[in-house]
Amino acid sequence: MSEVTTATGEPGHRATSAAAIGEAGAERLTLGVIWAYSLPRIGFGIMGLLFGTYLMKFSTDVLLIAPAVMGMLLAGSRLWDAVTDPMAGYLSDRTRSRYGRRRSWMFASAIPTGLGLVLIWSPPFGLSAEWLVVWMGFALLVYETASTAFNVPHGAMGVELTPNYHERTRLFGWSHMIGVIGMILGLISLQFMNMSDDKRAFAVGLSLVAGATVVLFVIWSTWLLPERADYQGRGGQSPYKSFADVFRNKHARLLLIVFGIETFGAASIGMLAPYLLEYVIGMQAMLVPVLITYAVPQFIFTPMWIRLSRRFGKKRLWVFAMWLSAITFVGFFFLTEPGPLVWICAFGMGFAGGCGAVVAPAIKADVIDYDEYLTGERKEGAYLAVWNLVRKGAGSVTALITGLVLQFSGFEPNVAQSEETQMAIRIMFGLLPASCYVVGTLLFMRFSFNEAEHAEVREVLAARASAAAD
Repeated sequence: MSEVTTATGEPGHRATSAAAIGEAGAERLTLGVIWAYSLPRIGFGIMGLLFGTYLMKFSTDVLLIAPAVMGMLLAGSRLWDAVTDPMAGYLSDRTRSRYGRRRSWMFASAIPTGLGLVLIWSPPFGLSAEWLVVWMGFALLVYETASTAFNVPHGAMGVELTPNYHERTRLFGWSHMIGVIGMILGLISLQFMNMSDDKRAFAVGLSLVAGATVVLFVIWSTWLLPERADYQGRGGQSPYKSFADVFRNKHARLLLIVFGIETFGAASIGMLAPYLLEYVIGMQAMLVPVLITYAVPQFIFTPMWIRLSRRFGKKRLWVFAMWLSAITFVGFFFLTEPGPLVWICAFGMGFAGGCGAVVAPAIKADVIDYDEYLTGERKEGAYLAVWNLVRKGAGSVTALITGLVLQFSGFEPNVAQSEETQMAIRIMFGLLPASCYVVGTLLFMRFSFNEAEHAEVREVLAARASAAAD
């Protein structure tokens, strides 16, 4: 057996092997490292899809929680991330551990994350309406806190695995494609959920299986992943400065605004898809096939986006994807009955969304290198925390608005909806995301950090590292 070393280079501990540490920060990543990094996305995808597309409807139609109340619970759980995301980002940047500054957090988060999933989908039978609301609020807080402790360090580790401009696109592209496997498994689970006579009992069994899968995949992935030893101790020196630096970075600042606007619009998609198909279009039985039509292009076109990013650049591809998303959502607004346009729009939304999922994380990673150029620090955790906070904050506002719109437009569960309610669903699902994508695209066209500038930054960083070694 080869000697093992810690992330600080100390021999004799069961941590990342010396050979594996050498793979972190490589210009070219092996498929083994890519799979190890991407594996948890399969586990999270199973219940993640149900969380995004069915939890609101499960809560209103099965648990009989009022839409406004559930919207407030979802919004509150996301606002809690205003505390946990920055804490996880800053502390993981600063953590010193024989298991690595990221891996120690990922190990610790595995079991609480799985437990949180089970709590959300398995409220005890017989709870009163008031205690059911309390249970769901507590379960959401457990899951959001634990998943933050995993997602922020895990996202930061992805940035650290390679500094190569195009290799990052390959990493996040493959990671997205592997994650779609979990999404498809989630769609299969959703189909069985819809077919179940007792949806509540089915959700209990599914959450137990999915929670155990998440725990297993997180532990296994974290054990296999390499982590850079040279980045320990290079986090921000104070919480305030760490997060202030994110907003001082002109490229990151613009990216955050665009990301927030885009997320605010897109967050309603998952929550309202079941409502749109059942109560507006009349295709309740086709929910899973429509979502599969959305998911499949995200899988099959990923290799194409990776190749095209080299030819046309990450910015151009993302601009194209955002314009296409805006057009697609306008199309959804006009859907009031079954027809070919439903399938065309679902495919177009998945086609465009897959492109953004591939290139956007790679662009974020490049911007973090620019921060090192400015500050001399490696603050991946702080950056991922802020981006997560923007995503969840925008999503929480959308969840709150969605719940309130449903409540005050006269929504009644499991019955035909009024024209006013149907129009509200169409606006929230179609026009809101479309307008957000238009605004976000126009702003993102000002983004200027390209491959040539990134190469110049890397040359400076390499020179600094060489001088420090001498």
